[in-house]
Amino acid sequence: MHYMCELLKSSGPVLDFDVTYDLNPPEFRRRCYVCGVTTYDFSHIGTARAFDILYRYLRYLGYQVMYVRNFTDVDDKIIKRANERGVDPISLSAEFCQEFLNDMADLQCLPPTQQPRVSDHMNQIKDMISQIENNGFAYRVGGDVYFSVDNSPDYGRLSGRRPEDSRSGERVAVDLRKRNPADFALWKSAKEGEPSWDSPWGLGRPGWHIECSAMSAEYLTPIFDIHGGGMDLIFPHHENEIAQSSAACPESNVSYWVHNGFVTTNDEKMSKSLGNFFTIRKVTELYHPLALRHFLLGTHYRSPVNYSISQIETSSEAVYRIYQTLQECQEVISLSREGIVDKIADPGGNMVHITDAAEESIPTRVCSRSSNKRNRNSQLITRDALDILGLLSSLTYSEILRQLKNKALKKYGFEDEYVADQIKERALARENKEFSRGDKIRSDLAAKGIALMDVGSKTTWRPCIPAQQEQECVPKQEKNM
Repeated sequence: MHYMCELLKSSGPVLDFDVTYDLNPPEFRRRCYVCGVTTYDFSHIGTARAFDILYRYLRYLGYQVMYVRNFTDVDDKIIKRANERGVDPISLSAEFCQEFLNDMADLQCLPPTQQPRVSDHMNQIKDMISQIENNGFAYRVGGDVYFSVDNSPDYGRLSGRRPEDSRSGERVAVDLRKRNPADFALWKSAKEGEPSWDSPWGLGRPGWHIECSAMSAEYLTPIFDIHGGGMDLIFPHHENEIAQSSAACPESNVSYWVHNGFVTTNDEKMSKSLGNFFTIRKVTELYHPLALRHFLLGTHYRSPVNYSISQIETSSEAVYRIYQTLQECQEVISLSREGIVDKIADPGGNMVHITDAAEESIPTRVCSRSSNKRNRNSQLITRDALDILGLLSSLTYSEILRQLKNKALKKYGFEDEYVADQIKERALARENKEFSRGDKIRSDLAAKGIALMDVGSKTTWRPCIPAQQEQECVPKQEKNM
């Protein structure tokens, strides 16, 4: 079996494909590093689209996965926000590290094996910079240390860009003291009001890129299997990582570079710097975290996924249908592993197809209270499939359904008693043969996102996509604070 090899071979910019992964012993360990978040505020939903499925899938295949995802807790943005609030930058970052972990737990993202922070790894960072300097790839300008791209002949091999190309995504302005405009900072001299650490070059702090090279080498060695991140990190961040890691250790190598597409708003990348973002926390106030997770699975991982209310409503309804079906069919859940693996490993597919199958492939006949016999050989998408996708909760099916209902009531400003009263009023209208009035009650509720379901002599309800989206139900774009 070489599903993962084929999946990763199609994943965009790569370096070496001379490693073929055999899914048989004795070597059954994989090492993965993913660039994490810069923690100075609540995280937007784009940060939630980052490699949990890959981690789950490798574990599902039986790999022992060493998964490292860092926190950048020393950065210009953190310092700026901390100064605005009059607080310590490291303390501010620690606060939002925890908030990020809370968000990831709500979205059922598995915790990585290690979650290192820059501030805890200064010795490793300084040691790597010293090694780069000793090997002739760095130079000093005052208390700053820069990497010399002219001394790195392979610079640009990941992105296909040359050093003289425009460097979009650069976090700092061009420094005229540099020998080449493409040279980047390994160490920055201390400035007033900024955190700093002692070093061979004087007080200062690390540049942006060196942290990931140092921490990945610390936990995974300089040679490891998979490095992940967003598309925007291909250049310059990952390009610079490769250059400085190779300069420190010529044998360093990452077998596969995997990059996820952006979450967009109005087809524009969602980001805090652009001010067009929605935080995970804000979205999950109105929608169940599983609905947000389902939405993020809606396209191939390299493709952009455009956030809209209609899409998140569709995902919310889909999750409700899945759990409603699971609750009704609890006694018949069984597994079809081969089909699941093929779908997940298909480089051209996307994960939402599997959740669609969860709704469609559990035979209606099995769940029905009537007894007509139909073909029961349909592929059953089960708990295992949902678990790989991170859509299977440890809570009971009925509890998830209750939570989804409560989110809908909160979103549209209703109380459960209001819906119950409407159901009673409709039942009375039907009893009095006032069918038009009963139909109007039903259609009015449907327009507000409440679908009535008649099951035998009882009427229940479930959330649905409203016939008209009420403006007050739409989460507002958030502003940098």
